[in-house]
Amino acid sequence: MAHELYTLLILALIVSYAPVVIPSSFSYPAVFNFGDSNSDTGGLVAGVAFPVGPPNGQTYFQEPAGRFCDGRLIIDFLMEAMDHPFLSPYLDSVVDPNFQTGCNFATGGSTVLPANQYSRSLFSFGIQVAQFIRFKARVLELLAKDKNLEKYLPLEHFFKQALYVFDVGQNDLDGALYSRSERQMRAYIPGILSEFETGLQKLYNEGARNFWIHGTGPLGCLPRIIATFGRKASSLDQIGCVNAHNRVANAFNNQLHDLSTEFRSQFPDANVTYVDIFSIKWNLISNFSQYGFKQPLAACCGYGEPPLNFDNRIACGETKNLNGSTVTASPCNNTAEYVNWDGNHYTDAANRYVSDQILSGNYSDPPLTVNGSFNYKPKFINYKMLL
Repeated sequence: MAHELYTLLILALIVSYAPVVIPSSFSYPAVFNFGDSNSDTGGLVAGVAFPVGPPNGQTYFQEPAGRFCDGRLIIDFLMEAMDHPFLSPYLDSVVDPNFQTGCNFATGGSTVLPANQYSRSLFSFGIQVAQFIRFKARVLELLAKDKNLEKYLPLEHFFKQALYVFDVGQNDLDGALYSRSERQMRAYIPGILSEFETGLQKLYNEGARNFWIHGTGPLGCLPRIIATFGRKASSLDQIGCVNAHNRVANAFNNQLHDLSTEFRSQFPDANVTYVDIFSIKWNLISNFSQYGFKQPLAACCGYGEPPLNFDNRIACGETKNLNGSTVTASPCNNTAEYVNWDGNHYTDAANRYVSDQILSGNYSDPPLTVNGSFNYKPKFINYKMLL
């Protein structure tokens, strides 16, 4: 047994520290990210003092890090792949951020459409784009006055050479599906994408040329959605996800992909890459055991009975009185066994899998050319996934 464990340890070290082949085109001096909680590295916490406390961050950061996750997000892994530090949130003025290699405008709860009285976040996509425009103007103003700031701020030419990443739209679909039918949603989607295209054009006018657009994931496979809309077996598919939500997500992605293609045609000097996040996450959930996971749909950090371990009344880490009893939504013992973290977001282990698939280039349109490599050395070794 000891010899076997030693062998596994050596294999883990070799696999974790071996060079990962990454498309040579995925190398940029800076990254500017726009989105919601799937890529928020602290914007909502800083912007509205939203409480993201323990056990968030426990797996990688060993403390809350502004992320709705036990560790890193997909954007964190992408930054690591380029040997860049994690993106500092635009709204955080308390820490000592370094924006030389980019800035994160993503904020939890954000939508593409302008926020209204029912919105969970004021920082819609249009606001994030406006924040970027102000950020760029302020950076150029400061650099013109003091060259010493070059070690903290992106250089002027970085803005054109940078990668602009987008992971938005999920909250628009999520919120609308509470009051709209699937048929009504199909008529609703073009308005979302029209607003998104307006933002892309504004960024293009500011000099952005490299656009990296993520499709939305299988919304119907989130424990919260299943608990709310999946009470009837007829509403679920063969793996237990809500059919209607996933069909709407696919309809959105098809139109988003078309928009990406049209934008590329309209602006030939723009490099527009669409990434099929739905297929990556669907494959992970459908074939979870092949990748070392044991729980494809249950929340790691939650409260309730199997198979979802989720209760809408109590969030991850909270302690409440439910039905006369004091209960806590506690984390699972091994987060690496779970795809889902808190009923809404993915675990560090699942985000690692997704980012690896993104970097393979197999889910991108146009396909990425793999003819270069980085020595990508993750700081966290997930031994469980190698057993």
